[in-house]
Amino acid sequence: MSLHFELATAVDAAFADHLDAPVEQKQDALIIRLKNGVVLTVRYADDDAYSLRWTHGAWEAAIDTAPLHRGLATFPNHFHDAAGRVAADPLTRPDATPADNLQRLIGALLDDPTLGAADID
Repeated sequence: MSLHFELATAVDAAFADHLDAPVEQKQDALIIRLKNGVVLTVRYADDDAYSLRWTHGAWEAAIDTAPLHRGLATFPNHFHDAAGRVAADPLTRPDATPADNLQRLIGALLDDPTLGAADID
């Protein structure tokens, strides 16, 4: 069974009341539409290699593990906010399971689609 299929099944089960539609499975990604307007694109190349990008209206942000920002405490994972700033990742960990990371992120996005970054714009 593919990781994306397993994640889609877990998200459908855990967040059914918060989904605007069933999780869409694309060739290399999942598209998750939440009732609060968040659209989340999930790509997992491996358990510790991922890109989690979302929009909320015109606001766009991402968490990923591209090994580019060595100075961050959460290296290699990091958070990109809508203004283009890069910061330590407030939620995910490469040593956590993909399901745990995704559930933690979706829970946070249901509470605040900007993860608090809109307060500093």
